[in-house]
Amino acid sequence: MPRAEDTRRVEQLVATLAQEAATLCPLSNPGDQDALDRCRVALFKNSFFKRSLARIVLWGRPSPVPDGRLKDTTLTQFGAEVLSGLYLPLFMFNGRYRVDYDATEARYRARLEGVFRNNLMPGQYPYPFWHDAKKWSDYQRANGITFWIDPHTSKIVVGQFSRQEGADPRLNTASRIPPAFDGKWMWLDDKGEPQPKPALFVGLFRADNPYLEQLQTTYKDLALAMRNGTCNNCHAPDNPEKMKRLVLFQTPVHAAAEIKRVMAAVRDNRMPRDEIGIEKELDAKTKTLLLKYGAVFESTVNAAYAWESSN
Repeated sequence: MPRAEDTRRVEQLVATLAQEAATLCPLSNPGDQDALDRCRVALFKNSFFKRSLARIVLWGRPSPVPDGRLKDTTLTQFGAEVLSGLYLPLFMFNGRYRVDYDATEARYRARLEGVFRNNLMPGQYPYPFWHDAKKWSDYQRANGITFWIDPHTSKIVVGQFSRQEGADPRLNTASRIPPAFDGKWMWLDDKGEPQPKPALFVGLFRADNPYLEQLQTTYKDLALAMRNGTCNNCHAPDNPEKMKRLVLFQTPVHAAAEIKRVMAAVRDNRMPRDEIGIEKELDAKTKTLLLKYGAVFESTVNAAYAWESSN
């Protein structure tokens, strides 16, 4: 069991998180773009919420199996920047919370009540959640997020959105039927602009960041190399290989959060895998291209973050 002082520390942490979330991302119309923009910028920059996230956080829904363990639940792996900039802002919070300790998981469990912004333009979501009707429905019906907190570091290590009984009745939105999914994770809108915008750092980095355009061009080169290396056969939102810990590369923001580990995996020949799950060696040309374009993209990402910090 946790020590009393650890419990007090985590309870104070969660109270602060709930208050900040309700202040930065209050309840509003689920299609209010200005409210989303304010919430996104505030959470992404230097929020207490972002600082309370572990370097790598698992995100998704609870196990469909009653009393399913976290270790057996399919979840997606995100860097703190991705979760705070793309996913958490999609929820609005009312400030209500509860926290307890789960002895089975050996972690604190904090529930923050909130509701999903289900009426935004399609390009405001990190990718088309409606590629899976059940996933879109679960996002729409959610009335809160359960955060799992490491008792030793007091950092959030898992976040799971879901619907639970007894929540604030205001946390309900009219169901929305999304557009049909055409198989594309990124697309051009009617004006010829690439979508989804947040996945291109738009709204996360300042509009005058001199590296914004370069981030897109260097990612395109890397994406082509990843396609040749069959990376997208596994690392896509529909999780074709049914991995327990999914890592996404399909947009610049997702790839930016994972690029260091991607480069290490390529150097060590730990990706890709063959049809029965055994690691197979990349051909020399593909590996060279991945390392070359990956290094350029990583350098651009670092430069963009550095510019944001100093300006």
